Amino acid sequence: MQYTTLGNSTLRVSKITLGTMTFGEQNSESEAHSQLDYAREHGINSIDTAEMYPVPPRAETVHRTEQVVGNWLAKQQRDEVVIATKVTGGGRNMEWIRDGSLSYGRNDIHNAIEGSLARLQTDYVDLYQLHWPQRNTPMFGHYLYDPTQERDFPSARETLDTLSELVEAGKMRHIGLSNEWPWGVMQFLNAAREYDLPLIVSTQNAYSLINRTYETALLEMCHREQCSLLAYSPLAFGHLSGKYLDNPDAKGRITLFDGFGQRYEKPMVQPAVQAYAALAQQHQLTPAQLALAFVYSRWFVASTIIGTTSMEQLSESIGAFEVEWSDELESAVEEIHLHYFNPAP
Repeated sequence: MQYTTLGNSTLRVSKITLGTMTFGEQNSESEAHSQLDYAREHGINSIDTAEMYPVPPRAETVHRTEQVVGNWLAKQQRDEVVIATKVTGGGRNMEWIRDGSLSYGRNDIHNAIEGSLARLQTDYVDLYQLHWPQRNTPMFGHYLYDPTQERDFPSARETLDTLSELVEAGKMRHIGLSNEWPWGVMQFLNAAREYDLPLIVSTQNAYSLINRTYETALLEMCHREQCSLLAYSPLAFGHLSGKYLDNPDAKGRITLFDGFGQRYEKPMVQPAVQAYAALAQQHQLTPAQLALAFVYSRWFVASTIIGTTSMEQLSESIGAFEVEWSDELESAVEEIHLHYFNPAP
């Protein structure tokens, strides 16, 4: 396994991060712990979770993921594991989280981190992330900014003031963003510098063969500002594994739960997936190996967040790190990309 430093932080994370959004829903606690153990055995030291997990979010299962991770973490050498979690922001109706008091204001963040620390059975988290912008901005399959949908949101300085208190109190080591856009990233960076507050060290955004929006929206900014990318959904919710090509009803989040198709219910998604699957076959790779190796090979991806429901999937996902990414593969992928440009933003 290889390791890298997030942004200008002191966090050394493995190039693969284990995502946990299935823990407590699609995976039992024992299955989850087996995944965590396997990941650690293969050099993965970075674990990503969130207070709203598992997904899909619902009252009956909320917080289970952090509890499952916490029960495992209590048996580990704490300083050998990098734990990242997220605070749930406003703009979505989830009354079962903190009685629906969801924002990035002071009281909500304090309540959120205390709950996460208790469930994770730890005194601190290594990386604390804002799960999505509270302001009106395109998210989760939407791609056009609509100024008529504006809503109130706290300033970056207000949120950073609170996070700074918690960093100083030792409850979090570093802070990051998730599902962000350039304007939001710069608001946090500018406020941090102007008021001597903690700098964000990462943003966690979707990135895959069929969603390369990050490259045109954030890449230059984040590189120049030392804000690392944590890439999630490298398999596009299973689409890039190819399993839905032969069997549209194959078991997975897309078919098990409603509401997961909005990013992928676009006309060029299936043709693009078919093209990448054919390319994988030409190079004696599985579609999943090709998709993961592509993300693993990007110089600007600090760590790729993988999420699996079986040990077989986990083994394949980690094993894909050993795929040699050739100039031939790079050229072929770019040809497909230009033909089916970002079909699932």
